Amino acid sequence: MKIAIHHRPNSYSEYWIDYCKRNNYQFKIVNAYANDILDQLSDCDAFMWHFSHKIYKDHLFAKQLIYVIQKHLGKITYPAINSCWHFDDKIGQRYLLETISTQTIPTSIFYSYHESFQWIKHTSFPKVFKLRSGVASSNVQLVENIKQAKNLSKRAFCNGFQKNSHLIRIAKRWKQYRNGGCTLKWFLKGLITRCSYKERFDKEEIGYIYFQDFVPDNNYDTRVFVIGNRAVAVKRLNRENDFRASGSGMLIYDNEQIDIEYIKTAFEINRQLNAQSLVFDFMKRKNGQVVLSEISYNCGIESNISYPGFWTNDLQWHNSSKINIFNWIIEDVIEKVLNKS
Repeated sequence: MKIAIHHRPNSYSEYWIDYCKRNNYQFKIVNAYANDILDQLSDCDAFMWHFSHKIYKDHLFAKQLIYVIQKHLGKITYPAINSCWHFDDKIGQRYLLETISTQTIPTSIFYSYHESFQWIKHTSFPKVFKLRSGVASSNVQLVENIKQAKNLSKRAFCNGFQKNSHLIRIAKRWKQYRNGGCTLKWFLKGLITRCSYKERFDKEEIGYIYFQDFVPDNNYDTRVFVIGNRAVAVKRLNRENDFRASGSGMLIYDNEQIDIEYIKTAFEINRQLNAQSLVFDFMKRKNGQVVLSEISYNCGIESNISYPGFWTNDLQWHNSSKINIFNWIIEDVIEKVLNKS
């Protein structure tokens, strides 16, 4: 058995390479961007790539390459196509989640200004506006009234929205620097990045508009990461004076504060989608009903912290002080390769 790994610094691949070395598994570093990537995989049983929403090249072809390797070459991949085809695509997720037996947040998407305008005139507010891509609550805002909604709709079908607002990111860095949260060097690096080669490839989002119902009275959400038959979870508090929890950095890793209903629902959805691993963001309505906001195939590398334990798919809790969720990922891939053999 040989595992092909596309290596990128500060990604999951660092853990996978270390795991293979420590456990004497044969692996091969490959380059997913190379013209001969399929030839590179000829002597491998699995292909692992932690591709990123932040890298424009990955947006161009990562999911398509995964599909070809899994479906046409017959190799085990991470992520599997069922886990990632909807990654960083809230429109795709909307249609997918409406087909499964879970309570999703009602979402309205329009592909013409006239249709969106007619809907805006008769709907209630507030609503949550989102672009199809973006993480850590980027490209998400609360729409309080008809005027705001109309302005957003006009922009959506005229000039569009920049997927990654450089000015907003610079403002965030400046605030962090002012508050002592980063160094001057880190702030200046952000200014340089804004003008860099790769930043010019950020595309405008145009030709659609996406509104989601606002779920009030939530001062946190709960993120559940299912990997195979195991899951970890974290409670994420909202940002100060904000309705958004993602990207707040205020996290609680206490299993006693995690509603088991979130874990149960996450395992059930993962099973229905036949997914390898998925990240789920949950909230609750006033009546206690669990609702699912978004899904993803991964979360940030900083998420690999000391969880107090994990749940198995029988909903049993297991105390453990030595959890490495990225090791779980490669263990799951190895198990699938062995089972296939």
